Amino acid sequence: MTLLQTKTHFSRATRAADFGKTAVLLGGDSSEREISLISGNAVLAALQRRGVDAHAFDPQERALTELKRDGFARAFIILHGPGGEDGAMQGALEWLGIPYTGSGVLASALTMDKLKTKRVVVGAGYAAPVYAVLSSLADLQPALDLIGLPVMVKPASQGSSVGITKVKTAAELPQAYAEARAIDPIVFAESFITGDEYTVGVLHDAGLPSIRIQPATEFYDYQAKYFRNDTQYHCPSGLDAKAEAELQAAALAAFRVTDCVGWGRVDFMRDNATGKFYFIEINTTPGMTDHSLVPMAARQSGFDFEELVWRVLETSFLRERK
Repeated sequence: MTLLQTKTHFSRATRAADFGKTAVLLGGDSSEREISLISGNAVLAALQRRGVDAHAFDPQERALTELKRDGFARAFIILHGPGGEDGAMQGALEWLGIPYTGSGVLASALTMDKLKTKRVVVGAGYAAPVYAVLSSLADLQPALDLIGLPVMVKPASQGSSVGITKVKTAAELPQAYAEARAIDPIVFAESFITGDEYTVGVLHDAGLPSIRIQPATEFYDYQAKYFRNDTQYHCPSGLDAKAEAELQAAALAAFRVTDCVGWGRVDFMRDNATGKFYFIEINTTPGMTDHSLVPMAARQSGFDFEELVWRVLETSFLRERK
């Protein structure tokens, strides 16, 4: 088997033919299939407009071995959630010898698990909200004693805020725990940081302009992310130069300490009282819909959606054959 290697620099494509036949992996069978289809079709159309020989490939409907049989040279992964963003697809593509976009097996598996990611980032010396693992109902009261209210209850391994609940009273906690546990057996509670949410896109080892998010809902949940039209996005975010530099540095540090490469997005909360930024999570395959954040930050940087997907596809060059 021919192994893939991760290079230390980014190569640029000068023409569409440099990419060869490209599979846009979309859909899949996770709870985020609907969003993946929207993102994937937008990516596919943009690549085709740029002249790339790109084709949709839904792993729910086709065997991955068809990638090799049908002569695909590389893959643009735009699968969200388990099975696409958790290292499983990355490992399958490694085995097939097909270069792919974004982070590798280790980083994808790690960052799909919010709890393990938090442990790595905090262990490296960066700030994150106080948290407690909820293994059973017996853990609920000790968690409240440690964290206080309000508290966020989260399943460890889902994206797009699936299964997350903001708990404002102790009476709400058992139901929130049950809903999160129905999605993932590993559940944790995390202090709710009162303040604005910020996100920083990362592309080719550089940070994109930060975005400040103001949801009309209690927090930036699934509906606010993809379907509501009353969520406000501020890009530029309104931070002064010093705070922007601090946030950019924190995003790149979290990205690197978790071994992420290529492209992604790092989310933070900023405490209203102290101005301190707290790490929340990393997304190694962010959404690419008309509500999505990385395309918004790219526009602020001066390049459009087509150029963005072109540059993301270039990250597959990091994993060319030896």
